[in-house]
Amino acid sequence: MDPVLELADVSVRRGEATLIEGIDWTVEEDERWVVLGPNGAGKTTLLQVVSAQIHPTDGVVGILGEVLGTVDVFELRPRIGLTSAALAERIPRDERVHDVVVSASYAVIGRWREHYDDLDHARADELLTELGVLHLADRTFGTLSEGERKRVQIARSLMTDPELLLLDEPAAGLDLGGREDLVSTLSVLAMDEMSPATVLVSHHVEEIPPGFTHALMLREGRIVASGPLEHVMTEDNVSSTFGMPILLEHSDGRWSARRRARHRVPAQPG
Repeated sequence: MDPVLELADVSVRRGEATLIEGIDWTVEEDERWVVLGPNGAGKTTLLQVVSAQIHPTDGVVGILGEVLGTVDVFELRPRIGLTSAALAERIPRDERVHDVVVSASYAVIGRWREHYDDLDHARADELLTELGVLHLADRTFGTLSEGERKRVQIARSLMTDPELLLLDEPAAGLDLGGREDLVSTLSVLAMDEMSPATVLVSHHVEEIPPGFTHALMLREGRIVASGPLEHVMTEDNVSSTFGMPILLEHSDGRWSARRRARHRVPAQPG
């Protein structure tokens, strides 16, 4: 079976700036990846490429058995579930939550005159139930908390039974409780064998849900490390990725990181 994603020597340049460079990356359908890196590392650019939102300057991008540049992206994109801050900003604040989810069937944002059958409505309610927000179905999107909006967006991203799920910093803006609720939800999805291949973009190792299998680390548009979590989640790799000495800990299936304390040199007597 073809990989879900297959990138070969992929670069994206805008004017004088190189956003990502020389990316080689393969994602199989049973894998759950986290993409880690600081601001400006190229994470969002990489996600835009693999969601068929932009084309690379150089290299070859295979998505779901198709080659970007030789396929109609408007036929490819509905096969990809996507959540991002940019997408959330386009959702009308007066849109009913149920409609936010069901409208993904037509890959539109904001209902107009399109028609949905009973199966569409049932699927939307099923997903809202799975994400724990069915009770919000008749609320408007603008009245939701940030955590509730994140869950609704994930329900929307799953509406078309995508073959690839892309989550761009889904925990951004959440408080501790909201983050932990979301990580728990994503962990359940990750461990479900029926869930699609998933790529989660984050700045923080604390946001890696249990059940995720692989990590790709970026710095200044280049790969620092890539592979199974147990191999690449090392203090050396994380320190190189974030440009500082990092103390990394792993407990109860979760990761945490902090900067290593600087030890003061004792003053010499006299």
